[in-house]
Amino acid sequence: MEHPRKGCPMRERNSTCRWITWRWPVFTLAATLLMTSPLVAGDDEDGAAGAAAASDEASTPRGPTGAENVPLADEMSPELHEAIDRGLRYLAAQQNADGSFGRGRYGRNVGIASLAAIAFMADGHLPGRGEYGEQVQQALEFVLNNASESGLLAAETSHGPMYGHGFATLFLAEIYGMNPSDRRVRDALVKAVELIVGTQNDEGGWRYQPVPYEADVSVTICQVMALRAARNAGISVPARTIDRAVEYVLACQNPDGGFKYMLHTGASAWPRSAAGVATLFYAGIYEGDEIERGLEYIKRTAMPGASATQAHYYYGHYYAGQAMYLAGGEYWEVWWPAIRDELLGRQSSSGGWMDHHAGGAYATSMSLIVLQIPKRYLPIFQK
Repeated sequence: MEHPRKGCPMRERNSTCRWITWRWPVFTLAATLLMTSPLVAGDDEDGAAGAAAASDEASTPRGPTGAENVPLADEMSPELHEAIDRGLRYLAAQQNADGSFGRGRYGRNVGIASLAAIAFMADGHLPGRGEYGEQVQQALEFVLNNASESGLLAAETSHGPMYGHGFATLFLAEIYGMNPSDRRVRDALVKAVELIVGTQNDEGGWRYQPVPYEADVSVTICQVMALRAARNAGISVPARTIDRAVEYVLACQNPDGGFKYMLHTGASAWPRSAAGVATLFYAGIYEGDEIERGLEYIKRTAMPGASATQAHYYYGHYYAGQAMYLAGGEYWEVWWPAIRDELLGRQSSSGGWMDHHAGGAYATSMSLIVLQIPKRYLPIFQK
């Protein structure tokens, strides 16, 4: 396989170098965890064999060789393991009786519940299995209980539901990849994907509401990640939907390498620029001027320890960590120790992290996902 930014075996180009097919490999969370997680591996050898035999594609190479195959020295230190353990305990204590997480304006939000569940899954906890398996199961029930007939995944109190819908669809896709016999999850996931496909606007993007009118790069990125996860789990996703979304994201890139908020207006900002670069990677674009300019913009404006703006801090580093990891090489070598140390320094004595706008459950979930990237359990961290 080729290096991630030295060619792209996952997509094919025509003579004008436009991406014309979308062929991500199926590599589910179940296969990942059954092969690598100390919480699962060895518990059920028949289950591991069954997962491997369930799909010939499960053993397909995941993509270009990159950072996940070349771990840095001391990526996971005892201090980091302890911080993650404290964070997971804090997060578990934030779960409400209905399976949601957090309080206040962003309590009972399917997006935050899904991010919290993904944070537990990044440590190898599955629904009903592992120390926090019950928390993952309850979060799953909360999301499914808020699946509407239209396919929208949103609680009644949700504002701008397409953000949460994207994260919740990502979560359901990871769960379905683990257990494809769960019809309730499949039905909700298929409808969620159909809603995303059906609400793409003429520009190729999405915005806060599930209607095909406006678009912004931030909401669009959430939907692209959800569609990738669904496709990886075996759910049909139209190639044209992704091609149009990629065209939209590329059109939002400014000359400085960063990304504007909407197509026709806006300066660059590092959080959405990190999300933009990560999305291009997830769409199978590993090389090109747009990638290099985007990565360099993130380095200039968002380097941990520098004076980067604190607005949308956890959202930005959720994507920046993934972008730098997928870029690999010197990008990851420099970025990982810096963001690891900065996040550890921000952890409170209670074990959590705080975002004064979206709350502790959100900030803690995002921080834990970033800090567990080197564990390489989740398909979203596989190329």
